[in-house]
Amino acid sequence: QVQLVESGGGLVQPGGSLRLSCTASGSFFRIHTMAWSRQAPGKARELVAVIINGTYTHYADFVKGRFTISGDNAQNTVYLQMTSLKPEDTAVYYCKADVSSRPSSIPYNYWGQGTQVTVSS
Repeated sequence: QVQLVESGGGLVQPGGSLRLSCTASGSFFRIHTMAWSRQAPGKARELVAVIINGTYTHYADFVKGRFTISGDNAQNTVYLQMTSLKPEDTAVYYCKADVSSRPSSIPYNYWGQGTQVTVSS
């Protein structure tokens, strides 16, 4: 079983910055990808950014140039540095990890509980 714990959310003014963290714990063999998604009230959950094998990154167009995803493999942690925040970035941000429990097992998706980000003056 894998647990994902997010932190770093909060209230920030437009144009401000926040850094989210997500740490995976438990018993597992390997983390393949970690990602951040978000869900605003009344909207579907959407992918924000993903990091694959701790190296390759991909961003949604609406955060390119403003958000940066990075990983610390030794700490099983992924970060999302958010800058130039806009009111439309307000959402609950969720961490997701694709994790193998054994060397030959298919990765399984785990989700964190979410952390609220509110961008408002």
